[in-house]
Amino acid sequence: MIVLALSVLFLLVVAGVHVAAILGIVSLVLAEFYAFFPLTAALGEVAWSASSEFTLIAVPMFILMGEILTKSGMTDRMYTALDAWLNRLPGGVMHTNVAAATMFAATSGSSVATAATVGTVSLSNIDRYGYNPPLFLGSLAAGGTLGILIPPSINMVLYGMLSDTSITALYIASAIPGLLLAFLFSSVIFVACVVRPRWSGRAIPYSWGDRLRGLPHLLPPLALFLVVVGSIYGGVATPSEAAAMGVIASLLIALLGRGLSWRSLIAAFEATMRTTCMIMLIIVIAVFLNFCMGSVGITDMVLGWVKSLGLGKYEMMAVIVCVYLLLGCFMDPISMMVATAPIVVPLVVALGFDPVWFGVVFMILSEAAMITPPIGVNLFVVQSLRKSGSFSEVAIGVLPFLAIMIGFVVLMIAFPQIAMWLPGILAK
Repeated sequence: MIVLALSVLFLLVVAGVHVAAILGIVSLVLAEFYAFFPLTAALGEVAWSASSEFTLIAVPMFILMGEILTKSGMTDRMYTALDAWLNRLPGGVMHTNVAAATMFAATSGSSVATAATVGTVSLSNIDRYGYNPPLFLGSLAAGGTLGILIPPSINMVLYGMLSDTSITALYIASAIPGLLLAFLFSSVIFVACVVRPRWSGRAIPYSWGDRLRGLPHLLPPLALFLVVVGSIYGGVATPSEAAAMGVIASLLIALLGRGLSWRSLIAAFEATMRTTCMIMLIIVIAVFLNFCMGSVGITDMVLGWVKSLGLGKYEMMAVIVCVYLLLGCFMDPISMMVATAPIVVPLVVALGFDPVWFGVVFMILSEAAMITPPIGVNLFVVQSLRKSGSFSEVAIGVLPFLAIMIGFVVLMIAFPQIAMWLPGILAK
């Protein structure tokens, strides 16, 4: 049964079928050949229960917040303001890519939106100032993944819903790891450009007047971050309420900056609907797949097999990390999370790990999935923005950043307080 399900999954992935259709076909195969009662009769109820969770209101709100920022031109001004301060470092604009991705991730919650937005603003700098293409493209793809980890993260909302874990606690725990990972990304760029100075490109000249005049453009993203994440950390609002407050704040900021027109607002609504529908379709079908796997006994079989291995908690965690890195080669993060969290999270908790800590580790592994060849989503997002050049340049460019992520996961396992220190302080 498991061999058949995995074979169908692999063949459909190789054939390039859409991920929601893949999960649906696997569900139907299991229901048709192994179920003792017609599982498809429960599809309506499963779809309703999966899509009527109040927590999910935050998903379209966070997406809309990021779209308003993008369509109003605020991200362009933020990027230029950051570049004025960072481009003198070895690596130049590539540090700006990471810093801009970090700030935009803290307001959009979406990795794809972060990579696409920063990439659109920055890509022309490769040829204009002579940067090393693979490393530059890698900084865009890897920087975009920070949207999964840095609050407010859409994936954190979904993980909290699936694992029955406090989203507020997840946001608090992910703040320090998110900033540390951004710092490590910049460190990789710095070291690479010190060793290979010609990769750094030519610095864009900015005067101190330019730098000081650009500072006000950094205030709107910071203000939005304080409204959304500050209200969650302070216990003033739930994540769903904070997401709604963020949309209102982003509208006010865009109106005050005179960057929002009716046309751009409608474009933001349309982009939000498309992304939300894609996410919700994957969630509904993946929850139905979980229902089918539980009904035919796959969930219990897998848990029983894992327990029979007799591995220690750290050995088992190493196996889980390796499995997710492998799955990341073929599945996008949301599908991977929704399809596996109901099985993996109870196992992790049974091993004695904190579900909040594992949520942060899971987000980092999801980030790795976004840039893992051959089908890392962010690789295709960055490549689609280019007018020329091979996909291999993007795939090669992300490898040092992927190595940093794997090393950071090992560091998180060895020192869980990296994630749990801040929640512990705020709990007091």
